[in-house]
Amino acid sequence: MTGPDPIDTSKPHPARVYDWFLGGKDNYPVDEEMAKQLLMLDARGPDMAKVNRAFMHRAVRWLGTTGGVRQYLDIGTGIPTEPNLHQLAQAAAPESRVVYTDNDPIVLRHAEALLRSTPEGVTAYVQADVREPEAIIEAAGKVLDLGRPVALSLLALLHFVSDEDGAYELVHRLLDPLPSGSYLVLSHATGDFDRRSADSAREMYEQRGLTLAVRSREQFATFFKGLELVEPGVSLAADWRPDLGEVVPVPGDEPVPGYAGVARKI
Repeated sequence: MTGPDPIDTSKPHPARVYDWFLGGKDNYPVDEEMAKQLLMLDARGPDMAKVNRAFMHRAVRWLGTTGGVRQYLDIGTGIPTEPNLHQLAQAAAPESRVVYTDNDPIVLRHAEALLRSTPEGVTAYVQADVREPEAIIEAAGKVLDLGRPVALSLLALLHFVSDEDGAYELVHRLLDPLPSGSYLVLSHATGDFDRRSADSAREMYEQRGLTLAVRSREQFATFFKGLELVEPGVSLAADWRPDLGEVVPVPGDEPVPGYAGVARKI
């Protein structure tokens, strides 16, 4: 684990904006300002965050039971909320090993909370950027047995990585070292239902030196190419396996604009 870098409060960070949407306190005025401007484009920002979080709960519950997964590599962890991934994984199987990765130093300050593992399992934290896949895999390999299946999760992360930055290639570079039987778990914002708001949000991010690459259902599905999708396949995040609980009631008739999926490496 590297030492904490200074926290840059001069521009918003997606993890802290997400924290504000979830009602957290680990954000700064610059993050709150951007979150409120995003709400003017789509008032369901908090709903999107809650739906995404609920999808993570259901996916990990499935992975730890039906999927039989005992190792997890979570990239773009964000500021923790309870229950977090390791708590869900270790509730299903106390011996589960979890490595969290994020590039925001404020997340590192919460590492002590993240590292509270069960006695039988292990929880670790790596400060790194998703654009450094080899470094992430090398660090994760010190905690995880990369000869055994791993669930690789990138939740609400890839829409911050453009095609020009090699979003699809990054996923493959992270998956390639993992053995057959591993899983890829993704969620992703989309502009399929309101292109104008999506374009305005992208421009807002660009003005702040950030990337926002909302993708269509077809573009999102491409991340799973060559993998075996778990039922129901690519779906709205709110609709993925509601039988597993943690479903967020969302007012109105419009779908929450985010896709999700879980797939197995063959």
